[in-house]
Amino acid sequence: MDISRPGDGDCTDYLVGYAGLAPAGPILETLAAQIEETATLLSAAGEERGDDRYAPGKWTVKEVVGHLADTELVFTYRALRFARGDATPLPGFEQDDWVLEAGCGERTLGDLVELFRRARAVTLALFAGFPAAAWSRRGVASGAEIVVSAFPWVIAGHELHHRRVLRERYGL
Repeated sequence: MDISRPGDGDCTDYLVGYAGLAPAGPILETLAAQIEETATLLSAAGEERGDDRYAPGKWTVKEVVGHLADTELVFTYRALRFARGDATPLPGFEQDDWVLEAGCGERTLGDLVELFRRARAVTLALFAGFPAAAWSRRGVASGAEIVVSAFPWVIAGHELHHRRVLRERYGL
């Protein structure tokens, strides 16, 4: 199945930026490979690094992982709604408020990595079952139109963005 990288008019420029971070090639294969790549990075860091912040007021490593899982679930839900032909506009979400309420500090890094793994498994199972016509359907989320085929690219790029932050700023 060929799921094209989003272009002009497929989603916001902000989301195109994330999509542009994903490597060329079959995007569902990229999503599948990312599970182990990110889990390996985080496992090597160890539980003791879970509460690290790279600067005051920035998210902890555990909060970054919780954010990855939350955002994955939000984007996957949006893709599901639009793929099923539901044109009801969906609201945005305030990521910083979600991180504050998520309670990531009360969980282990390993638990949060498992949450991320399971969120990605749901994403892959859902996307694998979309009929061809679903990928070209559109909906409105956060006040902007987005095509279903953009979601896997945005999810992959969003993860890569945060993985780069974990490496460069947190030293993982």
